[in-house]
Amino acid sequence: MTKDDKLKIYKLLKTASDNLLGYSSPDFAGETPSFEDDILVSGEQVAGSSEQLALSGGQSVTGGGGLSSESTLSHINKKIAECKRCGLCSSRRTVVPGMGVENPFVLVIGEGPGEEEDKQGLPFVGPAGQLLDKMLGAIGLSRQKNCYIANIVKCRPPMNRNPLPEEADACRPFLDAQIAALKPKAILCAGSVAVKNLFHSNDGVLKVHGQLLDFKKIPVVTTWHPSALLRSPENKRAAWEDLKAFRSVLLNIDPDYEK
Repeated sequence: MTKDDKLKIYKLLKTASDNLLGYSSPDFAGETPSFEDDILVSGEQVAGSSEQLALSGGQSVTGGGGLSSESTLSHINKKIAECKRCGLCSSRRTVVPGMGVENPFVLVIGEGPGEEEDKQGLPFVGPAGQLLDKMLGAIGLSRQKNCYIANIVKCRPPMNRNPLPEEADACRPFLDAQIAALKPKAILCAGSVAVKNLFHSNDGVLKVHGQLLDFKKIPVVTTWHPSALLRSPENKRAAWEDLKAFRSVLLNIDPDYEK
């Protein structure tokens, strides 16, 4: 059965399901066309997994703002929920600490929650999240299997604007503590806000995308934020090249990481 045949069957089943449910059911990352299909590239295998998500772990971390060397990821999440360090706490519905497995191979860093994320308390669950899942799946990654997804700020900036410097700085101890707790083997920065704030640099995605950087001996690659790709799909091919470069980095760390 060809990929087109599978897609036709999927659409028919989804239409039938939507009619029965009375509303549009969500797409599933394992069934929708992969990121390579979006940019007319083929030949790469997309990995999938049905493993259960783990939202907290038990490793020790070192961080500021009430985060001791004995803190755990669940303790970090508790501190994030209580945080009132900047004005974002006054407009948020809920905090969005992060989502993924306890011992991730890759940490994905975005910029901040959007409207849907603010409602659900989970990162990348809107249209940009669906595209991110395709991007990760195209190189054998998923939040269910080997990734943890977090953001520079844990509360939604009003109107989805970029976080202000003081907001990012107020939230930085939480990100540092998450990195220390999760101990990822590599980091993927999604967009300029992520890479600029991670490195305290003015160099955004246009300058550093696809390059191999180093954060405290952790290899880092940057690509476009999925939201930016939805607005400017002409950048998807360049983003695919970034992802292939990142996959090469991951294979050098562990040739079996996709299994």
